[in-house]
Amino acid sequence: MQTTVKKLVINASPLICLFGAELEFVLQKSAQEVLVPSAVWQEVLANPGSDRASELIGNTPWLKKVDVLKIDQRVAEWGLGSGETQVLSLAVQSPGDLVVIDDAEARRCAKTIGLNFMGTGGLLIVAKRLGVIRSVTESIHALQESGLWISKEISMILREQANEL
Repeated sequence: MQTTVKKLVINASPLICLFGAELEFVLQKSAQEVLVPSAVWQEVLANPGSDRASELIGNTPWLKKVDVLKIDQRVAEWGLGSGETQVLSLAVQSPGDLVVIDDAEARRCAKTIGLNFMGTGGLLIVAKRLGVIRSVTESIHALQESGLWISKEISMILREQANEL
């Protein structure tokens, strides 16, 4: 069985969707530390009470809010949103951290500068391999219900990787 990831740096969309699907435990049980840059934290809290993440983030002790004091120039050049920029800059400062990010342009940036990253769906594969969840298929459905768009093709790939076809 695979061991947990040392550190995850997570963006707002995966965080909101995992909480919305009541799958936040996937983060806690798949990583030793879950880092949330301050811009992401603020983005989640921008509309208090609008979703489960905004209601619970402040009372979730295993989420670690991190102030990102230095933005990596290579990341800044991509012109991403403040959350994505802080997520990627924090990962640059701490090599080996795993970034959880769904935004396509941010993923291209992460790939270009050599960061370890995956989307929310990839995190489900890790969670299944760790025995944290029983079914990737059920978790995909829960995420879709919470507002995460996952194409049929990506859903099939994830289900195949989880041996659920």
